[in-house]
Amino acid sequence: MPIPIPLHSLLWNFFLKPSASPNFFLRKTFLMASSSKITPATENKVLILKSNDGDEFQLEESIAIGSVTIKNMVEDDCASNIIPLPNVDTETLIKTIEYLKKHAEISGSDEEEEEIKKTKIKDFDKEFVSVKMQKLFNIILAANFLDIKPLLDLCAQAIADKIKNKSHVAVRKIFNVECDYTKEEEDAIRKDNEWAFEGEEFDESLD
Repeated sequence: MPIPIPLHSLLWNFFLKPSASPNFFLRKTFLMASSSKITPATENKVLILKSNDGDEFQLEESIAIGSVTIKNMVEDDCASNIIPLPNVDTETLIKTIEYLKKHAEISGSDEEEEEIKKTKIKDFDKEFVSVKMQKLFNIILAANFLDIKPLLDLCAQAIADKIKNKSHVAVRKIFNVECDYTKEEEDAIRKDNEWAFEGEEFDESLD
């Protein structure tokens, strides 16, 4: 499925750059994540996050403030027990909560060494982003809305990894970018650079 138009503004720091091969690769400069500490809540308060589908999910405040958006609401005393998330659907909210819980669980453990924690987080993140491209786009939109920069950065890198071996045609379709060249112009460019196309195989799939 082509990328939704609103997502283009989030991916402005990703750009397609011609390389020595006929493929285009995505260079990741996407809103580089700064580490975000989760400040413990003064009490074990529970917030209710409400998706735009109307589904509600309970989450401890100490975990929910992994979202800077929610953290600011809590600190400004603007958060009621139910926090509506108009830009996040149920499926994406479930994934986002899963990410926040797992990272809080691993990072908050006092019984494991830092290297073990890093390995566990790395393994979790790898499995977390092993989803369809469209789901990654949805999570990026949610992470941007909720201001969860590590999650935003993780999914951006996953998208970069997914498209690095795809043809420029497939990349254009995925990001819904129209080609500026006519077929004749493309054929002429290909003919002038035949050496760059030799022995290369590209993934034409859209996921």
